[in-house]
Amino acid sequence: MKKTLFKMTMGLGIMVLAAQQVQARNCAPREDVVKRLTETYGETRQGIGIARRGAVMEVYASDTSGSWTITVTMPDGMTCLIASGQSYEDMAEALPPNV
Repeated sequence: MKKTLFKMTMGLGIMVLAAQQVQARNCAPREDVVKRLTETYGETRQGIGIARRGAVMEVYASDTSGSWTITVTMPDGMTCLIASGQSYEDMAEALPPNV
């Protein structure tokens, strides 16, 4: 049991370190990120939300190509790319009530 717990803990630690390394390479000042998304991919901001610790989550998408990107901007102005993909569709349906 102790060996399994140790392996799980080590695995989680490695995943966290790997995620931090990936994140560090995909972050830049917000102005630079927005400029690149707009000029290179034709994406504009489609949604916004407030996350923990004052972070701002934004969804950018292109109506022409369907590409999309999710970013998170920290209070210090650094913006990190969280996810991106294709086939973005704008939805206008009501969210179900919280249960």
